Amino acid sequence: MAKITEARAKANKKWDEKNKARKLYINKRSTAKSFILNLATEEDLANIEEYVAERRKQLGL
Repeated sequence: MAKITEARAKANKKWDEKNKARKLYINKRSTAKSFILNLATEEDLANIEEYVAERRKQLGL
């Protein structure tokens, strides 16, 4: 794996600190996708579909 430069590490840290909410959103989205694609059982998927339908109602979709 390539080592990143000090400048890149500093820039990454600056972006992370400035965009905490966006970073958290991206992380949670990635975690959810990974769970669905790699670990979810049939029961989990059924529950997730219900959650998605409920959320769509909340958003007025």
